[in-house]
Amino acid sequence: MSIQQGSAGGVPVLILKEGASQTKGRDAQKNNITAAKLIAEIVRSSLGPRGMDKMLVDTLGDVTITNDGATILKEIDVQHPAAKMMVEISKATDNEVGDGTTSVVVLAGALIEKAEELINKDVHPTIIVDGYRKSATKAIEVLNSIAQKIEGNEKAELARIARTSMQTKLVSKEAGDLADIVVTAATSVAEKTDTGYRLDIDDIKVEKKAGGSIRDTRLIKGIVLDKEVVHGGMPKRIENAKIALINSALEIEKTEFDAKININSPDQMKMFLEEENRMLKSMVDKIIASGANVVVCQKGMDDIAQHYLAKANILAVRRVKESDMSKMSRATGARVVNNLDDLTAKDLGSAELVEERKVETDKWVFVEGCKHPKSVTILIRGGSQRVVDEAERSVHDALMVSKDVLEKPAIVAGGGAPEAYAASKLREWASTLSGREQLAAEKFAEALEVIPLSLAENAGMDPIDTLTELRSKQSKGSKWTGVDARNAKIADMSKLDVVEPLAVKEQIIKSATEAASMILRIDDVIASSKSGGGPPAPPGGGGMGGMGGMPGMGGMEM
Repeated sequence: MSIQQGSAGGVPVLILKEGASQTKGRDAQKNNITAAKLIAEIVRSSLGPRGMDKMLVDTLGDVTITNDGATILKEIDVQHPAAKMMVEISKATDNEVGDGTTSVVVLAGALIEKAEELINKDVHPTIIVDGYRKSATKAIEVLNSIAQKIEGNEKAELARIARTSMQTKLVSKEAGDLADIVVTAATSVAEKTDTGYRLDIDDIKVEKKAGGSIRDTRLIKGIVLDKEVVHGGMPKRIENAKIALINSALEIEKTEFDAKININSPDQMKMFLEEENRMLKSMVDKIIASGANVVVCQKGMDDIAQHYLAKANILAVRRVKESDMSKMSRATGARVVNNLDDLTAKDLGSAELVEERKVETDKWVFVEGCKHPKSVTILIRGGSQRVVDEAERSVHDALMVSKDVLEKPAIVAGGGAPEAYAASKLREWASTLSGREQLAAEKFAEALEVIPLSLAENAGMDPIDTLTELRSKQSKGSKWTGVDARNAKIADMSKLDVVEPLAVKEQIIKSATEAASMILRIDDVIASSKSGGGPPAPPGGGGMGGMGGMPGMGGMEM
């Protein structure tokens, strides 16, 4: 439709293109609120240790089975613009703290739902947003006041946190073993700084291969290269390896310009070939002279060079990714050399064992037993590809929460306890506010309680009984009382070793409040028309970020 405005002379004025649509005021708000609530509804049932998994099938028929909020929302192709904002907050939370991706969407959905009740009572959205902002600040203050400070690199503490993160996943049965692997990996590559610790997740390489079971997952003090030894005549196993990392190709380089060589006799031909051989041999001699017995090359490797290396009993791997080269360098202490003339014994790295092993049907090279590796590998195994994929996502979350605690060593109990506690404190604080903001603060407290409520519902507990019991125990002063979903009862979560990083909780509250505020403040949705009346424009083409391909925004089809 075109938006028409009758001017003074009664002449209609067209502002937007034919076919553009505008949804105004309450309609627009309702539309966005409904979309946001629907997204929260999708992931809500996958929250907590009793949460269900989702099976997602993409356009190619690839199946993903997961209960990781960010993954679910990434895999489903969300069209509605307000729903896209919900997807964005789960992505941002994933990148920032790695865990809590389901909680953040559930909380944002709850905040929006509670705000809708107020909007229906004619409370202006701006007042709600202000009230929410103040409440979020207050809630974070409350959480900071009850958080336990811990020693950053305390392995037992980190293991509790990693275990809690994995309890809610498919791998919960093996959570204990996997948590130990994750924590050992995290602490071995963490670097001490003046203020605490730094951990770069990229230093931990996660390789996955279907086969075996999750129990066969191992931590390798070194790097696994998904390449095989280049030449059959080379040794497959080298102990006390001296490793050379080479960035240049072990080949005769082609000239940049067109060169012609006139050869008149077979002798000249022979000389020409021998010269090539000699050049390759001299390259290999430089490697041998340095004392290396393992060569990892980022570029190609000529057959003749392979032959000479094999004769010298050197194990070689070629075409290794640059990221793996830098990890190798951090793990073995080798320097990546660009020019073979520079290669000396000082540049070599060391490892106790370099060996080619068969993993399922592939041959991989394992570099293990590095002295103080600043980069390690977790090799994840599992019964099927789906299981391995989900295990990898769980390990990623566990690594991220370990990083959060290493960098900000404060923890709170899990099981919805901190949310319930913050909610009760917010209610007390709300009574000190004046006017309508008080209503918003109360709604914020109610929204926070949706987290323990969802945990209880997913565990098959009665939501109303659970909440009343939770509130009464919390008000009597046991602040770590939460929902023990495993045993479907209310319990002291810190005694059950269910703990989470404070950083994750803070991020959840901040992101959810920002997303809710953003969606609540929209009162007008203008969608440009599809171009050229052909098939709908692809998402991102035409219109605002894929709004082109939207069904008429008025009667939204969801």
